[in-house]
Amino acid sequence: MTQASAPSLAAVTAPPRAWRIIAAASIGNALEWFDLVVYGFFAVTISRLFFPAGDDSVSLLLTLGTFGVSFFMRPLGAIVLGVYADRAGRKAALTLSILLMMTGTLLIAVMPTHASIGVFAPLGIVLARMIQGFSAGGEFGSATAFLSEHAPDRRGFFASWQAASQGLTTLLAALFGSFLTGTLSPEQMQSWGWRIPFLFGLLIGPVAYFIRKRLDETPEFLAAEATQTPLADTFQNQKERLVLAIGAVVVATVSSYLILYMPTYAVKQLGIPSSAAFTAIIATGVVQLVGAPLVGAWSDTHGRTGIMLGAAVLFLLLAWPAFHTLATHPTFAVMLGVQIFVGIVMVAYYGALPALLSELFPTQTRTTGMSLGYNIAVTIFGGFAPFVIAWLISVTGNKLAPSFYLMGAAAISIVALLRIRALQTQMRR
Repeated sequence: MTQASAPSLAAVTAPPRAWRIIAAASIGNALEWFDLVVYGFFAVTISRLFFPAGDDSVSLLLTLGTFGVSFFMRPLGAIVLGVYADRAGRKAALTLSILLMMTGTLLIAVMPTHASIGVFAPLGIVLARMIQGFSAGGEFGSATAFLSEHAPDRRGFFASWQAASQGLTTLLAALFGSFLTGTLSPEQMQSWGWRIPFLFGLLIGPVAYFIRKRLDETPEFLAAEATQTPLADTFQNQKERLVLAIGAVVVATVSSYLILYMPTYAVKQLGIPSSAAFTAIIATGVVQLVGAPLVGAWSDTHGRTGIMLGAAVLFLLLAWPAFHTLATHPTFAVMLGVQIFVGIVMVAYYGALPALLSELFPTQTRTTGMSLGYNIAVTIFGGFAPFVIAWLISVTGNKLAPSFYLMGAAAISIVALLRIRALQTQMRR
């Protein structure tokens, strides 16, 4: 295969120091995503333990609503930690965010249930999710800036590990879900089994903190003249770029959280066993882990917007047929095929997205701009995606609601990408 048609071997390999940089930046994002995925995967169990409402559908909506509430903290975290990263450096922000993420995870892992402490149980879960949301608000922007600024000529490959790390944790969370639901009884799952993945997530935190404390600051940040007003600069001078960043993220976040919601959708709407649903998601995790760096490297040589536009158009055209097939043939094989389809198209889009976002903003405001753009989109369109989809299905009785939401997201991102491409053309002239 020629270099013109695919990334070369050199494009997807890196020296040992580079892998240390990739691991340091990606491991925090992996912990963040692992906790989010686990919470979504075990939403049915958590709803019974912490949000008992006498009605399973109401309990599930309360649980998914709590999942979404934490995303209100993301823009605040994006502002506070993003500004901190643009002032004090990427390393300082990454170290702080991992400590906050560990705190939220610990609270969920040890929180007594509603049967033990009453209303303080759901309040404790909400507090933990809000701490995690605040931390996540600064994690993506700081980590993406850290990765892309260490290798300006290979931004796509380095920054794509943000997406790859999510694939790894989706894979790990799905393995946990498949193993636990397949080996433990429902009583054991409700008693203690659901806590195991969160306790495992706590083990990642200290490793990430240790690695991040030992890293150097990025050359681009050290070379640039730092601004003391990155937030004001972003809103005054880069408003259009911020809006375009939000638009570009929409379909990426909706497809990501749609995957997270699929076990709940499979069990509640299609009657597919939990263990089978988790097994299907394992395939998505593998696709994302392997595919994201390949797409990132490819975007370094072939451009980013063309790849992403192609993926968004596929979502727009094929989302409804995919979910219609799944709804009319609710089998493990069909669900596996739909998961692989969503995973491949998502990784084609998401693999190039972090580098594209990093190139939208100058070094002085890069973390603030990326953090705000990413987290506003995630808050509005991604965090409440499981809740909105569950509500739409409940109100309309239409099991194809996930496809409509995904198609709308794709249309928004297509418009944003076309404008970004036009801006890039103007800058090259």
